[in-house]
Amino acid sequence: MNTFQAIVLGLVQGATEFLPISSSAHLVLLPWLLGWEEPGLGFDTIVHWGTLSAVLSLFWRDLLAISRAWFRGLYRGRIEEDEAKLAWLIIIGTIPGVLAGAVLEDFFESLFGSPPLVALLLLVTGLILSISELLERKWRDCEELSFLDSFIIGVAQACAISPGISRSGVTIAMGLICGLRREEAARFSFLLSTPIIFGAGLLQLVNLFQVGELEAQFPLLLIGFLTSTVSGWLCIKFLLSYLRRGRLYPFAIYCLLAGFSCYLIFLLRG
Repeated sequence: MNTFQAIVLGLVQGATEFLPISSSAHLVLLPWLLGWEEPGLGFDTIVHWGTLSAVLSLFWRDLLAISRAWFRGLYRGRIEEDEAKLAWLIIIGTIPGVLAGAVLEDFFESLFGSPPLVALLLLVTGLILSISELLERKWRDCEELSFLDSFIIGVAQACAISPGISRSGVTIAMGLICGLRREEAARFSFLLSTPIIFGAGLLQLVNLFQVGELEAQFPLLLIGFLTSTVSGWLCIKFLLSYLRRGRLYPFAIYCLLAGFSCYLIFLLRG
């Protein structure tokens, strides 16, 4: 992978992580279509950290208030504030992803080497987005979710470890089905992403350090990190504004068309 490819993939990652069209699918399918070298899980994880920094830059006040309320609740032995409940909702929603990543890590890694399967999973994302529009019930804020709702959304996030299943897409979709208003579904999706992306990135950095590849890959990793941060920040702002009135159908259509086209290309290439 060269500098130009790192810039392009970083920009694509930042844009597609928050737009519900699967960043991991684009990081697999784009190099495959263009004949580029696969960026690898190390690059994939670092550019995810770039998108995490975009979330932190926009939601740091929320995260700080949530953390303080959670600690106050622990000290008092009860949940008294909405922010404290939201902290527990995020923790509970993170558990399925942690378990899935720990138990099925090798399986999920193997999927990154199968572009046709990724294309099919992109079709699944398109279907999920479409179904959520039919089943949505817009009336709740994040803090009004039940712990069961949070766990269900967390299961959806765990499924999104598979490349082609959009993490933001399935968590926003499940949030809509659980009754969240559109912008609240997006907000909870972004907040829920922080611990899982941080943990996965930290583990991958440790792995790169242990095999001695961190120093060699550092320039490209830095480029990917910075470009994904910028594009991620812009796309969060766009999506939060868009979802106040817009619907998920355009993203569903994109996923269906992209998935079908890539799978057709695979068949034609033989």
